[in-house]
Amino acid sequence: MSIVRVKANNQVTLPATIIEQVGLSAGDLLEARIERGKILLTPKSMIDQRIDDSLTDYKAGRSYGPFSTADDLVASLEKNIKKRAAKKRS
Repeated sequence: MSIVRVKANNQVTLPATIIEQVGLSAGDLLEARIERGKILLTPKSMIDQRIDDSLTDYKAGRSYGPFSTADDLVASLEKNIKKRAAKKRS
């Protein structure tokens, strides 16, 4: 068992032996949650993070479609690109 200290800005450094055993690298993502009063860190892939972000956007109503055809999808993309460009100019 290793003891770690919570530092400034709530940062925690994990021991190298744990990092090596799990196979983590700099920049990898970890999911943090509390389970039975303990902090549980679980390695996550970038795909998991993108799916989570996408579901959050969908639940918040930030989505488009469904589209009946590919042409409808392209038309929606073009319309929204024009909206974003107009907002940037404002």
